[in-house]
Amino acid sequence: MIAPVRCVPGVSPCGNRVATMAAPLRTTYRPAHEVALRLTLGPLAQGRTDPTFQRDASGVWMTLATPAGSATLHLRAVASAIEATAWGTGAEQAILQVPGLCGAEDDDSGFDPSLHPVVAELHHRTPGLRLTRARRILAFLVPTILGQKVTGIEQKRAWRELVTRHGEPAPGPAPIGMRVAPPASVWRRVPSWEWHRAGVGPQRSDTVMRVVAVGDSLERAAGVDAAEATRRLRTIAGVGVWTAHEVVQRSHGDADSVSVGDFHVSKRVGWALTGERVDDDGMLELLAPWQGHRQRVVRLIEAAGIGYERHGARMSIVDNRAR
Repeated sequence: MIAPVRCVPGVSPCGNRVATMAAPLRTTYRPAHEVALRLTLGPLAQGRTDPTFQRDASGVWMTLATPAGSATLHLRAVASAIEATAWGTGAEQAILQVPGLCGAEDDDSGFDPSLHPVVAELHHRTPGLRLTRARRILAFLVPTILGQKVTGIEQKRAWRELVTRHGEPAPGPAPIGMRVAPPASVWRRVPSWEWHRAGVGPQRSDTVMRVVAVGDSLERAAGVDAAEATRRLRTIAGVGVWTAHEVVQRSHGDADSVSVGDFHVSKRVGWALTGERVDDDGMLELLAPWQGHRQRVVRLIEAAGIGYERHGARMSIVDNRAR
């Protein structure tokens, strides 16, 4: 459970709390299950240079745009608890999201890792890996669109440059360079030459414009189930299966949405489970025994650092328990 948010000096009484840099909101979340914080939150980051998500020796930093305003959230694992601190006008809403971010809504009942020895071993090695639920759509939909049909390096560069130029500074003492991703109203005003400057072609920028045109209503899809959210996302031209599933994996913590169409995922799954690279159809066949938890298997493989053979030997499983 999450402990009640404590009022601190400089913060008004409950019901109208306003966090400032001098007076953040703090709480301690005591999860019912072990949580490997960095592994659980890892999918929310757009690479190591993401201005909305940073990791350092003190823990994990992330920025959020909430209906109440912007927030910076810092999470730190201490023994069996998660210490959370938030700054900004959206601090209280950020604090309330901590359990979901840490996998409190992740239901692994019915998941049988013993169906394959590699999956069983990975599950044993990463008992704290939970599926995070961020309850936000636009913050993941825009960068996912930026990643359509380009390399990860190109996608991460575009996201970093656009958020740095058009996002607002992170509230509180966040690491230097952190920003809050723009809301739909700001994305709609980004001129064409800014997209070009960031290396984003017209096809992807037009898709982003269609998304942000309905951004406020689309954000409500974070409150429905993953299947319905996927359906709503796919009604937008330019948003296909891969894009929608990449989003609901993060926004909903969906345990079954697989990134069909991804350049790397099918190869990693095939290599981990059979020692051979496979295509999307082969991946879905391999994952079929875990229907309902297919994405959970993919996350276990990704978290272990298993790649696939290109010019060298098969990658070994990495023990991430201490990470």
